[in-house]
Amino acid sequence: MKAPCTFGFLLAAVLLLPIPGNTGTITTPGIVAKTTAAALSCMRWMPIGMCFWLRCSWSGCRVRTSIKVGHYNPDLVVSSYNELGGNPWVEIRATLGLAQKTAATGLLGALLPVPIDSAGNRTEGSANKRDHKNLVFREADAIGHPLSSLSGIAAGVGMLCQSQTASFFPYFMSGLDALSWRQEVPEIFYPASLLPGLREIGTWPLQTWGSVHPRTGWTTQAEEPKAAAINAQRAGDIVTRAGQPHVYVSLSSASYMHNDIISLIDNWVDDGLGGMTNQWFPSFSGQRVWPPGPLVEKDRSTGTWQMLVPRTETSCNVFGNNDLASLTGWGGGRVDSAGDYAWNLWRPYQCCRRRGQWFLFDIDWFSYPP
Repeated sequence: MKAPCTFGFLLAAVLLLPIPGNTGTITTPGIVAKTTAAALSCMRWMPIGMCFWLRCSWSGCRVRTSIKVGHYNPDLVVSSYNELGGNPWVEIRATLGLAQKTAATGLLGALLPVPIDSAGNRTEGSANKRDHKNLVFREADAIGHPLSSLSGIAAGVGMLCQSQTASFFPYFMSGLDALSWRQEVPEIFYPASLLPGLREIGTWPLQTWGSVHPRTGWTTQAEEPKAAAINAQRAGDIVTRAGQPHVYVSLSSASYMHNDIISLIDNWVDDGLGGMTNQWFPSFSGQRVWPPGPLVEKDRSTGTWQMLVPRTETSCNVFGNNDLASLTGWGGGRVDSAGDYAWNLWRPYQCCRRRGQWFLFDIDWFSYPP
């Protein structure tokens, strides 16, 4: 009679034990769940104005209106990790990890002084015990968020804006950009790479995590989570701009590739300043969208970060917080034993539902992002 009781006690004890495993991994369902949990805090949805449309039919023309809304979309999952092809996002590692290794080893392996078949968390000067312990190298990827494509479906109701990104699409993978990400060419020639205080993630010279430039995998940072955050900021900086000297796909150009002819023509309507309006009609969405501009460090109006790995966060913030007065610092509680990190990048959009053949104008009640 005691055996069942003893077995039950042992089973309960086993179930309560911590399960060993790699904390530096995340799956697609996990990303969706963590994103949903942070939606109320990070999305910041609000009605911000009105759009006016001209709708014409056989019976004549009339002006119709629609509500203009603003909110943040989880556009990208940006990862910073050690091993080439070892993205902490399990499905991406399984499908695209080998492609990164093949590209880096096959095309550029013979040209790179840094061994690309070893862990990315490397230091220079290992010979003669002259290591630079805070000089760290990491890979980085920026992949379309699993919920991005669903935003196009939700856009049909007019209360959510379609994202510029496509789910699971690799906008940036450092393994494919191996030469620039490792050799710092031509990044090293940017003024911000040469002059301290330009493009700093923090407040220079009082406190700074590091510089956005040069946008490479090398960082000089004693705290591992901050080094990973710097790499994530650099990857986000690259993909949200066009014409950068890297192997990547720009978010702005990617969104226009999917537009139909009417959308493309409308995008070239003069905005009164002699340039193209920063607006687009996503195909089949039935709405007009004002997408976000380039990501800028410390500026939450251009994008905010939600940590997924190793510590799940249900709020969004920017990198570069002043943690000098903190006992543990920003990195306290965020160190991953595997050296792998991942964030959601949330970016602000504005949009209104299409209610006519021609867009006339819009009126904003509030400035967005606030």
